[in-house]
Amino acid sequence: MTDAAASSGESPVKRGFTLRLLDGRTVRDIDGVRSFVGEDDSGSFGILPGHARFTTCLTFGLARFLDAGGTWTYLALPGAVLYFADGALNLCTRRYYLDTDYNRIVELMETRLLEEERAMSELKHSLAQLEQEMLKRLWRLGRDAPVGGG
Repeated sequence: MTDAAASSGESPVKRGFTLRLLDGRTVRDIDGVRSFVGEDDSGSFGILPGHARFTTCLTFGLARFLDAGGTWTYLALPGAVLYFADGALNLCTRRYYLDTDYNRIVELMETRLLEEERAMSELKHSLAQLEQEMLKRLWRLGRDAPVGGG
């Protein structure tokens, strides 16, 4: 929140808050957000301007926010860490997609994000197999090593 906004006498609800989207490459600020709706493991929740400090982890799926112009924008993400404090909502995620069209963002989520999640899962599986093979080889090397100082 800027000093000018704070000293203008406007209520936090009229000013809105800043949504800060952070992914692996960029930081994007969206000012004047009037409402945010997301979902964590406990279910759906909403954040309005003036909300108390809040931290949670969003699940894979859609969130949405109402901008200063009264437009709902959808946010598709593979999960995120959410932190709200001092008039700023920070979302940290690997990747996200924004769109005002619900059908288009759902299609994006179902194709790109699910595909990325499948690739990530395959990579994790491959790494686990590699780790198991390395441990087996180390165990064999230790088992076959000569005992004693020769």
